Amino acid sequence: MKTDPRDAASKGARAGAGPSGESVSPSNNINPTAPIKRLRHLLTNENLWLYILSLIRMDKRIHAYALDERIYKEFSFKPNKIMIYVVLYKLENEGLILAEQEERRKYYTITSKGIETLDLAKNHFKMLARKL
Repeated sequence: MKTDPRDAASKGARAGAGPSGESVSPSNNINPTAPIKRLRHLLTNENLWLYILSLIRMDKRIHAYALDERIYKEFSFKPNKIMIYVVLYKLENEGLILAEQEERRKYYTITSKGIETLDLAKNHFKMLARKL
């Protein structure tokens, strides 16, 4: 009988990791399918603004350099630092956050428009969760 090379057991993969080494949700220990991987990417990296606004709202004020580690700690994914700066620039231009320069560091705070936008997004997700 021929062994399927995609079978994690035939590769001797460690528990908790998919065949290619990607992390697997500890709650279900199932390798995510391609649609789940796409969904995770779209809900994390493609919508980084949600996580940035949430952290700024929680902390009241945040420095950009530490955001990737904070996102990883709070939401279990680590975005590219460059993308964080791109998103911060866009959020500031849209009036969702304010930047304050203190010596060599720039700190960000959320505006009332940012809070309103974040609340609308959260309500949208709640509605989707109820209907799905």
